Amino acid sequence: MIIELGHFALILALAVAVVQSVVPLVGAQRRDAAWMAIGDAAAIAQFLLIAFSFAVLTWAFVGSDFSLKVVVENSHTLKPMLYKVAGVWGNHEGSLLLWVLILALYGACAVWFGGNLPPQLKARVLAVQAMVAVAFLLFMLLTSNPFLRLEIPPLNGQDMNPLLQDPGLAFHPPFLYLGYVGLSMSFSFAVAALIEGRIDAAWARWVRPWTLISWVFLTIGIALGSWWAYYELGWGGFWFWDPVENASFMPWLLAGALLHSAIVVEKRESLKAWTILLAILAFGFSLIGTFIVRSGVITSVHAFANDPERGVFILAILGVFMGGALTLFAARAATMEAKGVFSLVSRESALVANNLLLAVSAFVVFVGTIWPLVAEMFFDRKLSVGEPFFDAAFSPFMLALALLLPLGAMLPWKRGQALRTMRPLWPVAVLAIALGSLVYALQSGRSALGPVGLLLSVWVIGGAGVDLFTRTGRGTVGQRLARLTRLPRGDWGKATAHTGLGITIFAVAAMLSWKTEDIRVLQKGETFPLGPYEITLQDVREVQGPNFTSTTADMRVTKNGAEIALLHPEKRFYTIAGMPTTEAAIDFGFLRDLYLVIGDPQDNGGWAVRSYIEPFANWLWGGAIIMALGGLLSLSDRRYRVAAGARRSAPAGVPAE
Repeated sequence: MIIELGHFALILALAVAVVQSVVPLVGAQRRDAAWMAIGDAAAIAQFLLIAFSFAVLTWAFVGSDFSLKVVVENSHTLKPMLYKVAGVWGNHEGSLLLWVLILALYGACAVWFGGNLPPQLKARVLAVQAMVAVAFLLFMLLTSNPFLRLEIPPLNGQDMNPLLQDPGLAFHPPFLYLGYVGLSMSFSFAVAALIEGRIDAAWARWVRPWTLISWVFLTIGIALGSWWAYYELGWGGFWFWDPVENASFMPWLLAGALLHSAIVVEKRESLKAWTILLAILAFGFSLIGTFIVRSGVITSVHAFANDPERGVFILAILGVFMGGALTLFAARAATMEAKGVFSLVSRESALVANNLLLAVSAFVVFVGTIWPLVAEMFFDRKLSVGEPFFDAAFSPFMLALALLLPLGAMLPWKRGQALRTMRPLWPVAVLAIALGSLVYALQSGRSALGPVGLLLSVWVIGGAGVDLFTRTGRGTVGQRLARLTRLPRGDWGKATAHTGLGITIFAVAAMLSWKTEDIRVLQKGETFPLGPYEITLQDVREVQGPNFTSTTADMRVTKNGAEIALLHPEKRFYTIAGMPTTEAAIDFGFLRDLYLVIGDPQDNGGWAVRSYIEPFANWLWGGAIIMALGGLLSLSDRRYRVAAGARRSAPAGVPAE
């Protein structure tokens, strides 16, 4: 009975979403407060109904209710509890329900935390948000219903994809969806502003927090996915330009551009049209990512390989919302006239360059991701676009962005002088060049990627520090250091996020340039050198897990005769799913990771072994965490909470100037 209640709650949520998408919109047009207020109640009711439905599906997975088709296909009684819960979103139907739940959550948050919004704008935002919900609820109920029953339930399930039975993948999708779906709020604000015909500084202040929280969640979600790929797939890398990886990376790049563009609208009332377009495109690329993951037209190690007919439904959703928004954008072009004028050397120009670099780099990733599909459909050719293309086409834009970042962040608004702004940055530039040159001279037989990465990292991090310090005014060093603690959290957040980016740049360059790799066949008891270490394959044994069998190796790592670690790489076979997985054994360190993988048995009785020294690997995850922390620091700045409400007493429906 409870399953039917969950299903009925989804149908009722669809009806509420239809009401929410129409009544507040009409009320805003008529300036009718009662009709607009219906949007608030409907948004909360929609969230509660979908949350109940999600709780019911979770209960079915935890209780192994094999009368549900989705539970049979994605669970098993022997599966650990964490993966029973993660199984709720470890499939197409359940993850789509999570997608819609988060969509409704953002709509409810606009009610709970949007008290400072003008009633007409809030009503239109909630209506647009509900329109997206209507589309996805219809998609789920018509093609992907998670509450379909089986006429004859089996005694047990078919288990979940073994690659997804991992802590990293248990938490990766919720964070990623919080970022993906959060961009729907930026989209709703953009469309609502276009309907209203008013885009100004107040609108930019309102849209920035929603974009920022989405960017933070996307950063965390992408980092978790990258970490999972690093230690779970056994390839010894952190990023493979996989289509599903790219599907989340493109909205992250566009969300970053949107954040910086909204600053120009807020401060200078310029770039209005570009900011609105970015808000539309950022959510559009989230929908493209949803299509890539769920259509089955592009192969990936962690995509939902589903019926392409579902992809057609998603393409229809994409066409309706993107086509409608872009048509409205064209119709309202006259209302987005820029007021601020700025010179070529100014912070506005630097932010424009930032936007162009991020947007073009996202387009490059999109072309590389979608080109194999285009080539097969129109030219009947099977192509593979891999790492060489992305490295050659994407890296120059990131190089230019890193070089521009410190100087652009310090240029004054409207008009500046490059040499004057550069004056406090010269020590950082000299230090960066000196360290990069030193490392290049010390290394032998390696590419320049590592030294260049170090140079850019020092330049970005040092520039962030100088930018922060220059905001303390004049006085003694002690006085200025004391003023640092009183700077707004937004300034600290920007410096922290830029520092995290600098650390990430260095870690990526170091891992790509200075990795040590060894592949060989070992007999039991045999020892081989890996850099300064010696590794011995002591034993290989069979181990029985809860829902898998494991071939586990015991590998001893020593340095100068002293034991460093005893590692246990595994090769697992999940009997129910009939699928093998590789479990790398990693000795995590501050400056390096020791990464060991056991392969298949060989004809001569030995075992294939792959081993790596991954330099500064943990700096990569640390840099991502610091970037996300910077976003949260900025989000906690009280200016985000009060600036948009500074004219709260303005007449209803009239945004503050």
